[in-house]
Amino acid sequence: MLLIPAIDLKDGQCVRLKQGDMDQSTVFGDDPAAVARGWVDKGARRVHLVDLNGAFAGQPKNELAIKRILKEVGDEVDVQLGGGIRDLDTIERYLDAGLAYVIIGTAAVKNPGFLQDACSAFGGHIIVGLDAKDGKVATDGWSKLTGHEVVDLALKYQDYGVEGIIYTDIGRDGMLSGINIDATVKLAQALTIPVIASGGLSNIEDIRALCAVEEEGVEGVICGRSIYTGDLDFEAAQELADELNG
Repeated sequence: MLLIPAIDLKDGQCVRLKQGDMDQSTVFGDDPAAVARGWVDKGARRVHLVDLNGAFAGQPKNELAIKRILKEVGDEVDVQLGGGIRDLDTIERYLDAGLAYVIIGTAAVKNPGFLQDACSAFGGHIIVGLDAKDGKVATDGWSKLTGHEVVDLALKYQDYGVEGIIYTDIGRDGMLSGINIDATVKLAQALTIPVIASGGLSNIEDIRALCAVEEEGVEGVICGRSIYTGDLDFEAAQELADELNG
């Protein structure tokens, strides 16, 4: 079970949002590269970056901070990034800079041809982020709910050749209300590619629950607000996950 600390970037700082609301942000650090170093030193084997400004603008906005993070930890762990990635040139530039995985979210839903092209050009490096509420996919920084069912879209993307799916329950994100285990497992069981859980991770019991369903195809979990507030001790949680699942 991969515990993947999230570093959400807004105006070059490390922040956390509540339910994707840019006006409800808490700053947790003004040196994202140092924050990344801290999580790697605590045992993180992958780091999750989100360019929040980029997600809303539809183009990269925190590239300088991202490159500093890659310079700091990119040689030691895999780094994945989502937010504002809408064209192949951006993907190529980030991968050349040392990024391991690019996460495509809104663009995958609105422009599936782009996702197909990305998988063809950069096989092994493309993850899709599916954000959902009550089983329906949301786009545009969670501001728009679509009529698409999560499982239906995920199966289509699996056929395109994506590496995995990050599934976020947007009703729980940043709320410390617990992972939506049932919905995450339902998605993982429908797919042959791995699913990463996201949204609502609150404490060590969530980690135990996720480890119990790892064999269903749940590969990891994004760790956000809980590891910054101290509700979850990241180092202890990763040690527990390793102990439970080897």
